[in-house]
Amino acid sequence: MQLLKQYFTDLTDTQLHQFELLETLYKDWNLKINVVSRKDIDELYLRHVLHSLGIAKVISFLPNTKILDVGTGGGFPGIPLAILYPETQFHLVDSIAKKIKVVDEVVDGLGLTNVKTTHDRVENIDGQYDFIVSRAVAAMPTFAHWVKGKIAKEQKHELKNGILYLKGGDLTEELETYKTATVYNLSDYFNEEFFETKKVVHLPLKYRG
Repeated sequence: MQLLKQYFTDLTDTQLHQFELLETLYKDWNLKINVVSRKDIDELYLRHVLHSLGIAKVISFLPNTKILDVGTGGGFPGIPLAILYPETQFHLVDSIAKKIKVVDEVVDGLGLTNVKTTHDRVENIDGQYDFIVSRAVAAMPTFAHWVKGKIAKEQKHELKNGILYLKGGDLTEELETYKTATVYNLSDYFNEEFFETKKVVHLPLKYRG
């Protein structure tokens, strides 16, 4: 929690309470349904919560923005972002039922009203979103193909509608064909060693009507 308070200094009492409750909820549910590795659960705030909130260092979502979180797993980056942006709408999707069950329980435990979940493959999801977020579930060409046609037409932010992808390592080859992609190094925002190779990739996508 100290990490969060250090990098996000204007959290409300409600948000602080929700972020504190996260650990209890995940530790409890992880004993029943393993969605986070043991090492990661002990460093939940560093490896999952703060990592998810790296997106918030690149963009500040406006009220009524629609976000799709693809392959959310245990609820990352969607749940921490939903706490941070209570007026933004989040749709968390995963093809593994037990993961969505944990997400539903955590969302319920936190009292979040701006999150909906779906157990399905993203290709089967209808709807259009301002941004699509994810944590490295596939190489960018595969991911971009999965989410084709899911970007909203109206632009609300300075950053163009598209993908906001949390990835690590050398992305030169993977992003070679994406001339419009911008890579943000999380080490510019967070001092911890964990973030040395971690990045947020913004890839604008055109609306396809």
